[in-house]
Amino acid sequence: MKFKTYLLRSLFIVSFTGRAGLPVYAQTQSPEPAPVSRVNVFLGSSGDHGQLSPAASYPFGLLSIGPETYPNTHMGYDNKAKVFLGFTHNRMEGVGCRGSGGNMLIKPFTGDPASSLLKAKESGSPGYYAVSFLNGIAVRIAVDHNTGIEEYSFPEGANGFTIDLSHAFANGFIDECHSLEGSRIAGWIESGTTCRAGAYRVYYTLEADGVQWTDEGGHHLLGRLGAGLRKSVVRVAFSSVDTSYAVTGSRGVEEIKSSAARDWNIMLKAIGIKGNSVEGDLFYSLLYRTMQSPYIVSEKDGSYRGNDGGVKHGTDTVFNGWAIWDNYRTQLPLLALAYPEYYKNIAMSIASMYKYGKKNWATKHEPSNSVRTEHAIVVLLDAYRKGFPVDFRSIFDSLRKETDSLEFAHPDKALESGYDAWAMSEICGILGEESLKEKYRKKAAGYRSLWKKDFADLTKNDVDRMGARDMYQGNIWQYRWLVPYDIKGLIALCGGDSAYRAQLDAFFAGDYYNAANETDIQVPAMYNESSEPWKSQDVIHRYAVDTVIQLYSDMNLRGVDPLFGRVYNNRPEAFVRSMDDDAGAMSAWYVFAAIGLSQACVGHPVYYLNVPLFPSVTLRHWGFRIAVKNFGKDNRFIKAAWLNGKPLGRNWITQDEIKKGGELVIEASGTPNKTFGTKEQWVTEMK
Repeated sequence: MKFKTYLLRSLFIVSFTGRAGLPVYAQTQSPEPAPVSRVNVFLGSSGDHGQLSPAASYPFGLLSIGPETYPNTHMGYDNKAKVFLGFTHNRMEGVGCRGSGGNMLIKPFTGDPASSLLKAKESGSPGYYAVSFLNGIAVRIAVDHNTGIEEYSFPEGANGFTIDLSHAFANGFIDECHSLEGSRIAGWIESGTTCRAGAYRVYYTLEADGVQWTDEGGHHLLGRLGAGLRKSVVRVAFSSVDTSYAVTGSRGVEEIKSSAARDWNIMLKAIGIKGNSVEGDLFYSLLYRTMQSPYIVSEKDGSYRGNDGGVKHGTDTVFNGWAIWDNYRTQLPLLALAYPEYYKNIAMSIASMYKYGKKNWATKHEPSNSVRTEHAIVVLLDAYRKGFPVDFRSIFDSLRKETDSLEFAHPDKALESGYDAWAMSEICGILGEESLKEKYRKKAAGYRSLWKKDFADLTKNDVDRMGARDMYQGNIWQYRWLVPYDIKGLIALCGGDSAYRAQLDAFFAGDYYNAANETDIQVPAMYNESSEPWKSQDVIHRYAVDTVIQLYSDMNLRGVDPLFGRVYNNRPEAFVRSMDDDAGAMSAWYVFAAIGLSQACVGHPVYYLNVPLFPSVTLRHWGFRIAVKNFGKDNRFIKAAWLNGKPLGRNWITQDEIKKGGELVIEASGTPNKTFGTKEQWVTEMK
């Protein structure tokens, strides 16, 4: 095991690599409740308010066992639903296109196999889910790594199960193959990924105590308990490689539940907070959501399946299950900051896609359900500059091919492609490819003429219309800010600092900001690069905890069925309606706001500062603490700051400063200090 020790004032922290590679954090004193006890797994699980589920899961695990309710939703479950169809065994949390996963639907029954299951009560916690039904059936489920246990208790009568091996969200089933041997079922299921852009295959083993299975045809199985039996334990294991790796084990529900809770607690303790218990419960519930994907798809011996469908062998942990367009500005940077042990292999896995076939959406042979991979090149540049190993040279030809095929046809594509071209230019500079660096720099700089054509004029009648000019899930007002790598250039295009600030003011005053999607997710932090950085401190706090107005519900015309309220809530209707969590992207935005950091530009390891939502925040891997002096509910502005005891006049810190450990003290105030952060500014510029 590898040990690191830090002495941080009176806080003694130990970080080491423990069971199955998990980081372990221990404190001599911990007055706060265990983070795992604060997680609400039902957050975001009702209506179109996150598209999340209470499924029993494990950090970055393939297996996710959760309830399936009627009628069908993205995650197969709605907290308000009473009718249950059974339980499914995987899902990609919070994604669009009617979801992904939902394989292997198992339904318990008593008497008639077609009888309904009506919910009586349910409960859940990280790694665990339980429900009882009005007909007397009760279910307890626990998941640890890629193995799970489902304990079914029945009333007296003829009891059993049905299994639908063709079940999948959004009718994504493609094919399956299985074999029966007494109480054991083994095989594979192939389904469409999110939006059915490609396919993934999962291998499984299922064993049920006291059950003999019969094949009913049409991918359906029937299993009846022996006469008089009123309990059955179903054990399930998943693998992306082969059924030989899907080993179910012999542990009971309580043992697996305790093991999963312990490991979830270790992961959640990576970010320590003190104070504000109500907001803290929301914080840990959302931090939990940032660890649902990507998935670990490699086995202990290093075997895994690549995007070409073939089995490969390595020594590193391999991840899959990407939603990079959604989370490259929030969730992935958060994982790099809080879980660098995992992120090292996440970055390696993203790079390996270029070796084995990569598309903007899923390929034909994914090892797990996945969404899309645009901006992977930006993520790799970001990882490299944060100190993670990335072998650019080995994938250089593939990076060039992707960059050379970028689209610039539509206004939104022009800005998004410019970001990737800039990242490629920076990578070329790292590799000493100066002529190519200049080629891609010019390609990225091409956004300027396109911006003048499509984004400069805000008087046109379509600038607030969603999808105008064939843009994807956004409008002119929202996309015009997407130039994080060249804010100096953007400020000049706007007409200078004063005009830039005035346009940001109009953007927020007019409620054009859409907190329900990622198109403009970085904009609250963009005052930091102006002469009024205090306004970002206000806006970030406002969208994290205050009542706001949202005028773009359900992608409708502006102002149709608007929202008045908080964006983030610790309840089943957690988010703004139509706001999918998108594989942790939106949850991670809140986590960053809550700890007082926001990455200025993915590709540069620099973070802007805001007042955290807690008096104290600790990034335990690095031994770095952020303390708030004069903390108060309405004190959202930075009056002054000190880094390791020395005055910090700037409104940003670097990844290297965080990695060195120590303490950042922020003095908060109810009124803005309009000079803080206006000197020694960090503003991106494409040179």
